[in-house]
Formats: sequence, structure tokens, C-alpha cells
Amino acid sequence: MVTIKDVARIAGVSTATVSRVIHDGAQVGPVCRARVKKVIAELGYRPNSNAQALVGKTSRTIGVVTPKLSMSFFGTLACGVEKSARENNYKLLMANSLYETKSELDALNSLREHNCHSIILHSDYSDHKTLTKLANDIPGLVLINRYIPKIANRCVWLDNVQGAEQAAQYLLDKGHRKFAVVTSIYRNGDPELRVQGTRQALERAGIDLPNTAIEESTANIEGGEQAVNALLAKGCKFTAILAYNDLMAIGAIHALFAAGLRVPQDVSVIGFDDLPLARACRPRLTTMHYPVEEMANYASNLAIELNEPNKKIGSRTHLFLAELVERDSVAPPPEG
Repeated sequence: MVTIKDVARIAGVSTATVSRVIHDGAQVGPVCRARVKKVIAELGYRPNSNAQALVGKTSRTIGVVTPKLSMSFFGTLACGVEKSARENNYKLLMANSLYETKSELDALNSLREHNCHSIILHSDYSDHKTLTKLANDIPGLVLINRYIPKIANRCVWLDNVQGAEQAAQYLLDKGHRKFAVVTSIYRNGDPELRVQGTRQALERAGIDLPNTAIEESTANIEGGEQAVNALLAKGCKFTAILAYNDLMAIGAIHALFAAGLRVPQDVSVIGFDDLPLARACRPRLTTMHYPVEEMANYASNLAIELNEPNKKIGSRTHLFLAELVERDSVAPPPEG
């Protein structure tokens, strides 16, 4: 294997000079730089990134930890991180936490053992104290889809209340007055915030959302079906359904059709996330676009910036907003 010492010997320079050439450093003249590059090309030398990391106590790697990369939402998040990594000439390391606090911490420790200190973490269940300590210990740690006031400048998050309010207001503007909500059983904060936003919009319109019109289930297609079947079984009357995410919305549509109800002629359905599946289902799903890929790309650039030596952390906040995407699953309520 060709080493940096081989390049230096043949080029007639020190290994430090070779290193400066590799990293486009200063203090190397054009003639010398050209000679070293020629030798590198002739020998086929490739820098050992692991060795560089050991010397510099860091590496040009960025890590991402999500609950489950196989899920569409988290796969899209990983795409945003990968884009940033590629643009910054960083390598990407990925890990699943599987919705377990211990696995989440193990994944972080594994990344740090690989000298990775720019990390994007989607944490659902670790408490604020734990995450605040981690942020203090890891220079480039950025939380995505999580807001903690003490480390707000390390958080890239979505205004879930605003997104749900906008969705509910859209249905109100279409003339709906009888609502149901299918939401997630997961206790990560987002479901409660979206229900809160829905209630706020309805209350402004003088409409009460009883607890009997809210059904919890798993945040997937099967959960959406189960939630709507439960609403129908207890005789809940509604012309519009607000779903926690697109998967639950699609499950809701399946259950409604199975019960002989048409979407959107009899019941309108609105989702949240704007996954590719929202454009593929029939009817095409009206939903709130969650800019997760853009957020992940932004968070990655922030993590790299924070990990720069002697970088001062400012007091910036990093809030994103959801946007309505109109398609075919919402219409005015049926007459009568």
C-alpha cells in the first residue's frame, strides 16, 4: 500500500508538505504543489481518512440517528443529511435507535467512537436533561424535530401547532363543521401539539371538538384504519377527518371506503407530512407539507458549523413551518 511517506520520498519533500497539498493548505509553492500532485497521481495514493481522524481527533464524517430509517419519513430525513454531507465532502454514518432510549445513546456513543462529532439526532424519548448534557458533550450535536429551550440554538424543529391550525382552518373554509381526529399513540409531543392546534382553530370558529371525536392508534396505515373503524363503531358523526400523518390518513380512507363512504364526497380527509405516497394514493391526498428533507439539510450544515474549532454558538433559532398542499381528498361537506 502506498503511504504518505512514499509520496514525500519520491517528490523530495516532507510529509507535512504532502499533507498541505492534499488539503489545499498554504505555504506550498506552485511548482512544488504540481510535483507532489503528479507523484500522488502516478503512485495512485489515497489518503487514509481513519488515520487522519486519529491525528486530528475528529473526522470529516456526519452521523444521523433516527428511530427507524426504513420508514418513509426518516428515509427522507436521511436524504437531507446525505445531501449536506455530499456538498461538504463529508462521509455519512447512519444508525437506528428503534424507539429505545438505550439504543439511541448506544448509537451516539458508537458514532463518537468513530470520531464523528457532527451528529443529527431525531430523539423521541430521551428527556430534556439527558439531551442537554449530550449537547454540552458533543460539539456538533443538533436535534431535529425537537425543541428544548435551554439548547434552542441546537434545535431544528417544526411548528406543529401552526401546521394543524392551518389544516383545520382549511377545512373550516371549505364549510366543514363536524370534525374527527385520528392521532398517534406515540408520546413524543407531536400528536398532542397537533391536536392542540386543531382545537385552537375550531374554538375560534365556535366549534367544540369532543374527546369522543379523537381516536388514537399506531401512526401507520393499519392504525388509521383502526381509528376510523372505532369512530364509526361508536356512532361519531363527522364530515372531515384530520389525520396525524399521511399513513394514518390513507388508512382512514381505506376504512371509509370499506364502510361505503366516499372520499371526498361524503368525508374529507387531510394528512400531514406530504410523503411520496400522498401523491400516489387515490384520491390523491391533501396534506400539510413537512419540510423534513430541507430541515435535515439545514441541520447538517449547522452541525458541521458548530463543530468548527473555536466556533461561538449564537442565539439563533431554527423554526420551520408546514405548508398546505391541495390535492383531491378534500371537498365541501355534503348537503344536509
